[in-house]
Amino acid sequence: MNKFLVVAANGKAGQKIVTELMARGLDVTVAVRQANKTQASQVIIKDLFDLTAADVSNFDVVIDAFGAWAPEALPQHTSSLEHLAAILAPNARLLVVGGAGSLYLDASHTAALKDSDGFPEAFKPLASAMGEGLARLRTLDVDWTYLSPAADFVVDGEKKGHYVIEGEVLTTDDKGVSQLSYADYATAVVDIATSGRYHRERVSVRW
Repeated sequence: MNKFLVVAANGKAGQKIVTELMARGLDVTVAVRQANKTQASQVIIKDLFDLTAADVSNFDVVIDAFGAWAPEALPQHTSSLEHLAAILAPNARLLVVGGAGSLYLDASHTAALKDSDGFPEAFKPLASAMGEGLARLRTLDVDWTYLSPAADFVVDGEKKGHYVIEGEVLTTDDKGVSQLSYADYATAVVDIATSGRYHRERVSVRW
């Protein structure tokens, strides 16, 4: 059975992903900076940037739920991926909890959601930083998958038990809505982590 490590697991997305992994009876370890807030009993208490190759050597799949919002920390959306790629075992897979702001508006891939008129100004620096992280990830020597959620990512939204996987262009349902709960996002993450699909690809997930 594959062994899973969830990094930055104390965050909202990280906790949902751990819950989903454990509900399936999978072998889960979490890496957290402070006291463990997840259901997992196997815990590494270390900052992401302090993790070593020895810490992660036994894991087949590493799920990176790292997030930083303070302006001075935004570059860590790139440096965190560089660090993880450098220490992962050669055959390990890296799944990254991404953002929606870097999803493209159409097939030309020239403009992203963060560039659109209605995108909240307050979130543009974060979206830009996450987009830069994705761009860097594409160049790294690691088996990665980047999962962008829907534009409306609902923390406490219900778990509907279904979702749609799309590509790099923002899509909507038949009502023109791009929405997803954290719970169903977690389901998609674990489904992809256990499926062996979407290697070195960015996908988007919505209802």
